[in-house]
This record gives sequence, C-alpha cells and structure tokens, in this order.
Amino acid sequence: MHHSQPCPRCGFQHNCICESEPQLDCPLPIVLLTHPREMGKDTNTGELMLRTLPNCERQIWDRTNPPSELLAMLVDPRYQPWLLFPADEHTASCAYVPDAEKIPLVIILDATWQEARKMVRRSPWLAALPRLAISADSPSSYQLRRNQTPGNLCTCEAGAAVLQELGYGTDGDALLKYFEAFITVFHADKSGHRKS
Repeated sequence: MHHSQPCPRCGFQHNCICESEPQLDCPLPIVLLTHPREMGKDTNTGELMLRTLPNCERQIWDRTNPPSELLAMLVDPRYQPWLLFPADEHTASCAYVPDAEKIPLVIILDATWQEARKMVRRSPWLAALPRLAISADSPSSYQLRRNQTPGNLCTCEAGAAVLQELGYGTDGDALLKYFEAFITVFHADKSGHRKS
C-alpha cells in the first residue's frame, strides 16, 4: 500500500492547505503562551498563526519556570502588554485603548479553556496583566475538541478577533479564512485516511 507523506509544513497528508496560507504583514507582536500539553497536537490552531503572522511567537508556559523571554517583554517599557482572557470576579477586562508611546503586545493562552484558567491561577505575573475584552460576534466554528464551553474561541479564532479589535481587520479576515480551510481539510484528511 502506498503511503503519501504528510506535508512538512501544514501536516496534512491528502489535502495540503499551503496554497490557502496567507502571508500577512501585521506588525502586531503576539505571544502564544502555550501549555506543554498542546505541543505536537494536530488540533493546535496556534500553529496557523505562527505560520502566517510575522510577529507571532510561541513561548511555553511552565508554572515553576516562567518563560524568561516573555517576562523580559512584559517589563520592557516599549510594550503595552494585554492578556486575552475573560474577566472574572477578581479582574475586569477592558476594551483596547492604544497608548501612543507603546507597542501593544498581546498574550494569547494557547491551551484548552480548563488549562488556560489554571495557567492564570498559578501564574501571578499573568493574572496581574490587564485583560483585553474582545467582542466575538460569531460562535466558534472550532468543533475539533469536545468539552469546550460554547462561545470559547480556539487560539486561532481568538487571534483573528484580536487583530480585528486592534484595527488589523483585513489580516484578521485572512487568518479566519485560512482557519476555515484548516477546519474543512482537517475532517476530510482524517476521514480520508483513518489510521487503523
């Protein structure tokens, strides 16, 4: 039986989506703070942002060893850091207000909702950041994982919502379109070639 190799870039075996990958030039720095359990998951949509957004980088969350590179960025006076995380009884979230002197730096938790809550709870430096409120109009189209609360956006959708909120709507739309290609192909690719 002939096995075709998965595409080294998008990871799909039968339906490479690299043709629909946009090359965005959005200058916004975004850090995906990724839970270690997300690494290597084929359902991780943060990957789509890493491929398309030139200033998007991934750092790994660790309760005992916070990522030093991110901590350095958070105290860098050039940046205005925002954590994308919903308000709770202790911390309000607020709409984006630009600071003319600073570059907005958005931290998106790349994790399941359950993990993201733990990350914030266990990392005081994260909990202390101002929380960015986004107005997500459309329900999530991300149905690849069970147990996700309705209304919670996956990492890539959250990233697109941030871009739209901060005035990079064209990039946000292009990212969502790429995400939709990923979702469509994900199901086809999985069903077209089930691992026995």
